Amino acid sequence: MKTAIAAAVAAFFLSFVLCLALRPLLKRLKAGQYILGYVKEHMEKSGTPTMGGLAFVCAAIVVSLIFCGVQSVTVNLTLVITAGFCLVGFADDFLKVYRKDNLGLKPYQKIIFQCAIAAIAAVFCYVNGITELNVPFTKLAVDISWGIIPLVIFVFLATVNCVNLTDGLDGLAGGTSLAYLITFGLLVLSSGMNACLPVFAMCGAVAAFIVFNTNRASVFMGDTGSLALGSFISCVSVFSGNTLYIPIIGIMFVVSGISVIVQVIYYKRTRRRIFLMAPVHHHFQMKGFAESKISYAYSAVTALAGLVCLLFA
Repeated sequence: MKTAIAAAVAAFFLSFVLCLALRPLLKRLKAGQYILGYVKEHMEKSGTPTMGGLAFVCAAIVVSLIFCGVQSVTVNLTLVITAGFCLVGFADDFLKVYRKDNLGLKPYQKIIFQCAIAAIAAVFCYVNGITELNVPFTKLAVDISWGIIPLVIFVFLATVNCVNLTDGLDGLAGGTSLAYLITFGLLVLSSGMNACLPVFAMCGAVAAFIVFNTNRASVFMGDTGSLALGSFISCVSVFSGNTLYIPIIGIMFVVSGISVIVQVIYYKRTRRRIFLMAPVHHHFQMKGFAESKISYAYSAVTALAGLVCLLFA
C-alpha cells in the first residue's frame, strides 16, 4: 500500500509541474478549444487551452515505468495502448485547432483505430488465458474462453466513447474517472503491485490535472485526455478480469452514452427530444444546475457505486 501511495504522490507532483509548463505553451501556440455555437453556456470558454491531457498521461506513464519497470507485459501493453489513444486524441484536437472548427478526425478514422487496438487487447487476453470474468458481488469467476475476444472489443469501444462523451463540463470526466480509478485501485490492490500501481499513478496524475480543470477551467483535457482515460480504464479492468465492474463503478459513463443513444433514436422517430441536450449533463446544465454541482454529483455517484462493490469484494 505504501508503494501505491508513493506512486500516486509522485504522479501528482509530476503531472502538476507538467500542467504548469504546458498551459503557457498551449496559449502561446494558440491551441484553444473551439466551442460549438449552440452550446451558448460555454461560449465564454472559447479559446481555453486544450490538449491538457498530455500532462497527466505522460506523468502516469513515466511514474508507472519507474515503479513497475519494464518486466510486466500487461503493464507495458496498458501503457502502450493508453499512449496510442492519447496520440489519436492529440491528432483530433490538433486538427480542430488548426482548422478552427470542431471537426477533427472523421468518425470512421477513430472507429478503425479503436477497433484495431481493441482487437490487439482481445487477442492478448485470449492467448494469455485472461478469459475469466469476476462476477460482481460474488466470489464467482466465469471462464468465457474465446468469447473474451468480442467482449473486449465491445468494452473498449463502449468505454472509450462513453468517457469521451462525459468530457463536456469542467472537471466532469476528470472527477468521474478519478472516483472510478480510486475505488477500482482498492478493488485490485490484493492482486499484486503490478496490477494496481499504474492505477494509483493515474489517480495521482488526474488529481493534479483537476486542480487546473475545475470550474472555471484554465485548461481542457481534450480528446487527448479523454480517449486515453477511456482506454486506460478499459485496459486495467479487462486485464485484471474485472470487466463486469465497468458498467457498475462507471455507471455515470454509461448514463452519458445511453442518453445520447436514446436521444438520437427518439429524435429520428418522432422529431422530438427527450433531453434538452445530450449527453444528459448538458440537460442538467440547461436546467440551471451549476457545472461544479453536476461534476460533484457524477463523482459522488461513481464513488458510491465503487464503495458498494468494495463492500462485497
